[in-house]
Amino acid sequence: MDLQQITQMYDFTNKTFVVTGGTGVLGGEVACALAGVGANVVLLDRNLDPAAGVLERMGPRACQAVAVHGDVLKRDALMQALETITAQFGPIHGLVNAAGGNRPAATTNADLSFFDLQEDAVRMVFDLNMLGTLLPCQVFGRHMAERGEGVILNFSSMAALRPLTRVAAYAAAKAAISNFTQWLAVHLAEHYGPQLRVNAIAPGFFLGEQNRYLLLDRDTGELTQRGRTILDHTPMRRFGVPEDLLGTVLWLLSPASAFVTGLTVPVDGGFSAFGGV
Repeated sequence: MDLQQITQMYDFTNKTFVVTGGTGVLGGEVACALAGVGANVVLLDRNLDPAAGVLERMGPRACQAVAVHGDVLKRDALMQALETITAQFGPIHGLVNAAGGNRPAATTNADLSFFDLQEDAVRMVFDLNMLGTLLPCQVFGRHMAERGEGVILNFSSMAALRPLTRVAAYAAAKAAISNFTQWLAVHLAEHYGPQLRVNAIAPGFFLGEQNRYLLLDRDTGELTQRGRTILDHTPMRRFGVPEDLLGTVLWLLSPASAFVTGLTVPVDGGFSAFGGV
């Protein structure tokens, strides 16, 4: 295989990808990368206020992107989004499920024990992550299954591979996504064709608004005890930045990974490999 053939694998020109949570930090980074390799990109989110900033980062490539309102927990909204997207771009080639997250009320701390976690907070975390992945896979996955080709990339988490203290609901929900990724990969390949692939990535510790003050002291900016423990167990000794995801994301979405399905790939600086000694 020569350089031109390899380069063509990462040329996404005229292919349309939907990114749920596309106006968020990680989803926005993925959206910009896809636009950069020529794809038509849909920023699907229930909050479109940050979309202007994501589109601005795309520069001249912003003409290939559009922000579309869509709530990953509402099938009707997703169906309406599908109609809007296909009317503008035609067939959808890929789905990136970047929507998700945790809730403070579902996270234990010195003042909130596991036994006192409220079921509505726990349910919201499960719904946002697991149901918020499953429903887009049903709506956009059916569209791709009818065409007999397409690729889905889910966002799992390091918490799915190695359950972390305090985040019981989030860890369990992300573990469900990893399991669902395997199930759906087999189901689509066996029943709808081998050109349908489903994989996931499991990001390690990336600083974001949801976890920043678990890892850094709000007043001093110094590492918290939890932050120090994480870095002590991360061989690369740093937190991830959004750009660290892009090589793995583009590989899993491209023909370069044509024989890869049902896999959850850690992007974690070695955290999952470290035994603690």
